[in-house]
Amino acid sequence: MQATASEQRNSLRKHIRSQRRALTAQAQTDASAALLLRFQQSDAVKSATHIALYLAVDGELDTAPLIEYCWAQGKSVYLPVIHPFSKGHLLFLRYHPQSTLVANRYGILEPKLDVRDVLPAEKLDLICTPLVAFDQSGQRLGMGGGYYDRTLAPWYETRQGARPLGVAHDCQQVDALPIEVWDVPLPEILTPSMHWQWSI
Repeated sequence: MQATASEQRNSLRKHIRSQRRALTAQAQTDASAALLLRFQQSDAVKSATHIALYLAVDGELDTAPLIEYCWAQGKSVYLPVIHPFSKGHLLFLRYHPQSTLVANRYGILEPKLDVRDVLPAEKLDLICTPLVAFDQSGQRLGMGGGYYDRTLAPWYETRQGARPLGVAHDCQQVDALPIEVWDVPLPEILTPSMHWQWSI
């Protein structure tokens, strides 16, 4: 019996996450340095003032150099925070060197909630989007919670507001993902060796 799309996606998540976690510390350092160069050259990054990033976990590419670069360029950095009472949604909070970080329900560090630091997602210029896997048409496989699909849906429908920019290791690319109707494809993805772009 053929596996359902959901089963295929879960199997792929396990496989890619294990590949990502198996990367050596040196490979991670090299990948992060290569990604920073692509990030610095990106027109989307150059033209953005308010940029959402995220703190790497589970073998993800280290985003700390990207955050430091944004601060050095005078850009405002925001991190995702799980919305306290709107289930399945994200808030974005301003992140600065003095920010207090707390672990959320998934054990991921996020800024301590302070309404003064919240910026509505549509006011962001760029949302750097984590992903587990991506394919040659820009489809993205996330962790399965749908947080970023919900966040990016307005951009996908109108092309207004915060533009998504995927960030991934090269090993996270697959030929074709099993997709669901709610999936939001990405117009751009940066990896250490490639700048992928699609007309979506």
